[in-house]
Amino acid sequence: MFLAFNLLDGFAAALTPTNIALALVGCLLGTLIGVLPGIGPITGVAILFPITLTLGLDDAATLILLASVYYGSQYGGSTTSILLNVPGEASSVVTTLDGYQMARKGRAGQALAISAIGSFFAGTASVIGLMLFGPPLSEITTRFQSPEKFMVVILAFATVSSLAGRSIAKGLMAVVFGVGLAMVGTDLQTGVTRYTFGELKLQEGMDFVIIAIGLFAVSEVLTLLEDTVKGESIAFQKAERIWITFREFWFSVGAILRGSVIGFFVGLLPGTGASVAGFMSYGLEKRLSDKEGTFGKGDIRGVAAPESANNAAAGGSLVPLLTLGIPGSGTTAVLLGILISMGIRPGSGNVFSDSPELIWTLIASMYVGNVMLLLLNFPLVKLFVKILAIPAWFLMPLILIISYIGVYSVNNSSLDITIMTIFGVLGFLFRKLQVPLAPILMGLILGDDLEQNFRRSLTASGGDYLTFLSGWLNLSILTVAVIVLFLPQILSLIRGSNVKDEFADSGAEV
Repeated sequence: MFLAFNLLDGFAAALTPTNIALALVGCLLGTLIGVLPGIGPITGVAILFPITLTLGLDDAATLILLASVYYGSQYGGSTTSILLNVPGEASSVVTTLDGYQMARKGRAGQALAISAIGSFFAGTASVIGLMLFGPPLSEITTRFQSPEKFMVVILAFATVSSLAGRSIAKGLMAVVFGVGLAMVGTDLQTGVTRYTFGELKLQEGMDFVIIAIGLFAVSEVLTLLEDTVKGESIAFQKAERIWITFREFWFSVGAILRGSVIGFFVGLLPGTGASVAGFMSYGLEKRLSDKEGTFGKGDIRGVAAPESANNAAAGGSLVPLLTLGIPGSGTTAVLLGILISMGIRPGSGNVFSDSPELIWTLIASMYVGNVMLLLLNFPLVKLFVKILAIPAWFLMPLILIISYIGVYSVNNSSLDITIMTIFGVLGFLFRKLQVPLAPILMGLILGDDLEQNFRRSLTASGGDYLTFLSGWLNLSILTVAVIVLFLPQILSLIRGSNVKDEFADSGAEV
């Protein structure tokens, strides 16, 4: 009853004309930010906050606007992933695996529609989870020290075999390559620069956006160019419809529900966020549902699962932020700084009781934002799908232009252009060798966390490697990782089928 009254008060504040307009603007801006490569929610929220100060918005209005941008960008990042194979942000990488293949088969409308539906359900579920289960669940995350965080990364890497198809060795090699890329730059513990070849720019590390666009977008253009030279058709099939049937929706319900649960709980873990949730959700869904080897070839569940997980993680990451002051992602780290600047210090007290008007208005605005995103993006699906009507001879150079402009605009650096081109060529060669690309990005995203938590754990334990096996949390995470890694073999024993045939590879198409 207490929660219901607080939520009603929140809706009373969130549904004022001004705040509704701000939520609408935030959802639109967030969608555009997610669509544009190289920006993403972190940069978008960081750029917009000073603008809110200039406009003189109050604290509640500011949080409503920025939260709407945060949610909108989670959906917007899927659009270019599906239509152009260009991940708008880290959490959209997994969506390219099946979303882009659906677009090539004339099913871009269904891919975008299920993305919107999954995002709506997952976003709403995560807000309910934030409201009901935030405080008790956040107590568990307080026990996560460096060893537990290291084991969480190991769990994430355990899902790589599901992205590697028939050759787990190639998938693991791709992860190791990605982790190696994450080591480029300045060692945070010793201050020593590594693998920079004298380039000052590389001391900051390898930019994820540059690598992602090179591996996916540039290599895709090179692959399609090769097809053209060979005389093979590279045209997309015409999108016949933009809505999904009830059968398609029902077929995807399980993926949406599982993705929502995984995303919310992954979002609770500091330092993980939507990108890890997407990888883990896709990996688990492929293990459980890919009986006919359709994942990576345009399976609608391969879009529904990671998109649901992405948006659920966005809500889940607010739990440790609001209750403990621990950001669960890069964007929530920016939001934490904004809350502190407003005089709210999560973790030093109970923000739900200390600032109830502001917090419950924010929660209510998330409900409103989810409804707005659903209503806004369905009309936009038809507009987005028209991109595929552009002739391939014009669309492919356009993708290159967008990619190069997006990368250059981030840092105004010609070195970034060179690096992206190099990785575009590497991505093309990896495709020819049937080396999956997604695990490379997974290693790059999580490599720094892997190294830093490993070293901190050993430093704190005096070099005792058994520290990673001490405590029920570590053992529980390790058990889950082993189960995930060997799930195909377990299922094959249950079904009496050949695992390698059942879990067909999407790596050559990634």
